[in-house]
Amino acid sequence: MMLSKNLSLVEATKSATAIKHGIANDPTPEHLQNLKDLAENVFQPIRDYFGVPLAVSSGYRSEALNQRIGGSKSSQHMQGKAFDLDAHIFGKITNKEIFDYIKDNLDFDQLIFEFGTDEEPDWVHVSYNKGNNRGQILKAFRAKGKTVYQIY
Repeated sequence: MMLSKNLSLVEATKSATAIKHGIANDPTPEHLQNLKDLAENVFQPIRDYFGVPLAVSSGYRSEALNQRIGGSKSSQHMQGKAFDLDAHIFGKITNKEIFDYIKDNLDFDQLIFEFGTDEEPDWVHVSYNKGNNRGQILKAFRAKGKTVYQIY
């Protein structure tokens, strides 16, 4: 099943951790609709603009999977509303280019410059909450072993 022209449900739900531990990672119908909205309104416009493959390094997470990986109890990944995107896998564009394109051109709920350096995030977290997007932009970094978020 395709969520958008260039993103399949398999790509948006695949998890090595889920496979390794036998965790079901199947979205509910509501979560599936959220994934479609995210794919059509965020993923696909990025893919169309740059014209190169993009990797979803973390997409939908069932509650059990999210718990297993130590994700936030309120993670939008569990609702099918968030993707972590990583351009490094294909090496055609940078994560900073993805971050800037989303920031400057798309409607989104939350956009996070995740770790990395001041010039290049390790990956880009983006969420989409149809009809209720906050446009929040953050930068994540580690301080004393904990993840800290600041306004970007």
